[in-house]
Amino acid sequence: MTIKNSESLSMPEVEEYLDKSSDLTKFIKKFTKETPKSAVEMRKEIEMLDVMKIKPEHISKIIDILPENHEDINKIFTDVSLDDEESKKILDAVKSNK
Repeated sequence: MTIKNSESLSMPEVEEYLDKSSDLTKFIKKFTKETPKSAVEMRKEIEMLDVMKIKPEHISKIIDILPENHEDINKIFTDVSLDDEESKKILDAVKSNK
């Protein structure tokens, strides 16, 4: 196997690259609520928010955790602080894709 590039992916997005019958796929399905398709849609919607503080790693964690409130958002963004408006945008994007 050759690594062609390195990018941050959420657990549902990783599922697309795995063999459907592998143990890792079963493990991921046990801990994720999203499908790979809905995870990609959520990633696009969060990227379109144009919040400069959001990095690809943050988006992956948002999709994995599916935060429900501002405290959950703050647990993901430990390196930067978001104001209430930015947190609300992220929460709205998550809620609209559930």
